Amino acid sequence: MAAPTLQQSSFLLANLKADATTKPLHQRCQDLVKIIDDYPAKELHSIFPWLVESVFGSLDGIIAGWNLRLLHSRSNEYNIVMDFLNPSGPMMKLVYKLQAEEYKYEIPVNYLPGPVKACIQEGVLPDCPLFHNKLQFPLSGLLTLNLALNPFEFFMFNFAYCLITPKNYPQGQHGSSTDSAYFVLVDTYLKYFLPSEGSVPPSPFSDSRGSVTAPSPRSSSVSFAGYGVHSPSLLKHHIFHQPSVNADPAAQEIWRSETLLQMFVEVWLHHYSLEMYQKLQSPQVKEPFTPTEEHVLVVRLLVKHLHAFSNSLKPEQLPLEEFKRVVVQRFVQQKLYLFLQHCFSHWPLDASFRAVLETWLSYIQPWRYTGEKTNPQPDQNRTVPDKWESFVQENLLMYTKLFQVFLNRAVRTDLVNAKNALMVFRVAKVFAQPNLSEMIQKGEQLFLEPEHVLHHRQPRGYLTPSQGGSYLSSRQKVVTDMVFRVKSHVYALEGQDCQYKQMFGTELRGAVMKLIQIIAQARQTAKRISDHSNEVAANSSFLSWFGLGSSDLNNTFSGAEPEDSGECLKKTHEFLDRALENLCQIFKLNQGQLTQLISNLGSSQDDGNCKQLPDCIQGENGLILTDLGRRQIINGLRRFDIQYQGDPELQPIRSYENALLVRLLYRLSSLLNDRFGAHMNALCSRPDFLGRLGRHYLTDPDSTTRLKHSPISRRTLDGNRQPRLSLRPLASYRTILLLLLFYMFGALLSFGPVSSTLLILTGGFLQRVPTHLENDSFK
Repeated sequence: MAAPTLQQSSFLLANLKADATTKPLHQRCQDLVKIIDDYPAKELHSIFPWLVESVFGSLDGIIAGWNLRLLHSRSNEYNIVMDFLNPSGPMMKLVYKLQAEEYKYEIPVNYLPGPVKACIQEGVLPDCPLFHNKLQFPLSGLLTLNLALNPFEFFMFNFAYCLITPKNYPQGQHGSSTDSAYFVLVDTYLKYFLPSEGSVPPSPFSDSRGSVTAPSPRSSSVSFAGYGVHSPSLLKHHIFHQPSVNADPAAQEIWRSETLLQMFVEVWLHHYSLEMYQKLQSPQVKEPFTPTEEHVLVVRLLVKHLHAFSNSLKPEQLPLEEFKRVVVQRFVQQKLYLFLQHCFSHWPLDASFRAVLETWLSYIQPWRYTGEKTNPQPDQNRTVPDKWESFVQENLLMYTKLFQVFLNRAVRTDLVNAKNALMVFRVAKVFAQPNLSEMIQKGEQLFLEPEHVLHHRQPRGYLTPSQGGSYLSSRQKVVTDMVFRVKSHVYALEGQDCQYKQMFGTELRGAVMKLIQIIAQARQTAKRISDHSNEVAANSSFLSWFGLGSSDLNNTFSGAEPEDSGECLKKTHEFLDRALENLCQIFKLNQGQLTQLISNLGSSQDDGNCKQLPDCIQGENGLILTDLGRRQIINGLRRFDIQYQGDPELQPIRSYENALLVRLLYRLSSLLNDRFGAHMNALCSRPDFLGRLGRHYLTDPDSTTRLKHSPISRRTLDGNRQPRLSLRPLASYRTILLLLLFYMFGALLSFGPVSSTLLILTGGFLQRVPTHLENDSFK
């Protein structure tokens, strides 16, 4: 019977592959629904790996699959895909059908996250039980190791991996939208398998024992409260001697929930270990993994849902409720901390960092996801309930260390930009919530308690089950117990040799004062840009056509961006003002000293100071910016005097010029210069009045001045200073309008075109006659 079944399975797979290139998606899905319903598991087993790859794409990114990250609700195929991949849809039905028969599917170890792969290749069990008892050892050695996953694990691994697989998207398309099919599916799976209300719906299929086999059974000697974190002895077990464990009957009810969460956390977050992160501080070490903005947005969705899931804890002693009790601390905390720390340190200094920032702020505010429908207090007056004190203390580094890293970013960011100012305001607003700073200070005091209160230290990077417990449970009254918890948390995330810096210590207080100075500088810069913009707007009137306003784009204020004008500058002022208020509230800063600091800054940063060069030191190849100089440029306090020093005839065409005339007049002037260049050079070489007059009209008198302010080469400058005729001013719309008005005025006075032209040329000549032609710069 095996041969006919195998032959039939091969025929079915061949037909599906052929249909994938000829039939539209809706018809293929209809065919798959019928096949899943009609065919037995033995025949579906062979098509399952191909089907998963055709939907999510290949792990190496070569096969794109259905491009779930680019599929949006406005697409015709969106509803078809969502129905097919729904947790109760045909694809999951296939998973359960194969799960009941205990089939296995292989995943190469090379596609596992870096720390997991490193553990396995070193012959040590990884800390996540999801990967225990699944290794397949080929005869060719460890280089081709595979993991044997059950159908549900295989499906969820490919689904999670789809997010981080590099894709070659069509030009102009990217997958960072939160309304994509992938993002919505993640949300749907989380709500289905980690429900805040009720329990996970049972599987429609079961094995011969009446229940679907749990994929990663736990040892009966390990309590559920410590699940997800393992003892040192287990971690040191060699992978060639994997222990045999018996299935825990209680795990049968929630094994899908555990598997989904562990798969998401491992694939999305577990790319950095403590040792790996410490090595990354060396600039010679290449980053092992760089997350995208889309990746971070999905991680934030996971964080928000897990808070809502754990906050729905009920007193019943059910497996799902026990799972809620430990889900955040035991499954997510350590890996998310290293993930965020890496993003804070390596993310570009632009507005895209907002995704990382909001993920962090979502994690450290679990009280926002309690599901309470009561009328909340205003944000600035909302008090953090006392019951969250244990959460704050057991996540101390999430507040203090990441706040310090954020400070390092903020002082290097252009705070004149409203988007960057908003991020500083958001952080200050969150930490200024009443009670929060006191809770953080209490946690730091507990950590700084003498070492004798800690009975023994735990191995670096890991916790034991005895440290378990819920941050929602009643707080322990014994101080030593809380000291133990806080110290264990810090040592687990930073190592026992960490040098902890207090958030409310002297060093960080100085860094906050430095940020306040930069905020004050940014406010002044925003005001100058706003004032300058108002002046430009006033001059950019109809009168400027008559020469009463400036149309030179080179006079634009340095540092101004399109988004940093008008309403955006008003927002910048508002964000920075409120950020200052919140920082004073958090760190109990004296308002009088703060006012004096800002006033001293204001007196030293006057308009004349803005014309000075940024702080530099003289190097072998010229001026080199110092850190102070970089901050001065970022905040618009000082700038280099940048001018166009190339060929004036080849400057970019301005908005006030006619492009066709610029090109035609350039060709004409080039022709005249080539034809009469020798005559003009001879004229300008004469020492008499005519020579001085020719030099005034046919050479650039400002070229020598520019040479003193720029490293422009002598050869280029000399080329620009050769006598030549420039007709480009005639291409200006203002010049054209003035000429038309003069000709119309001459026609009213009965002057002919020739007479009007002579009068215009005479007037222009007399207007430009120099008063001191003896100041000669041409040699």
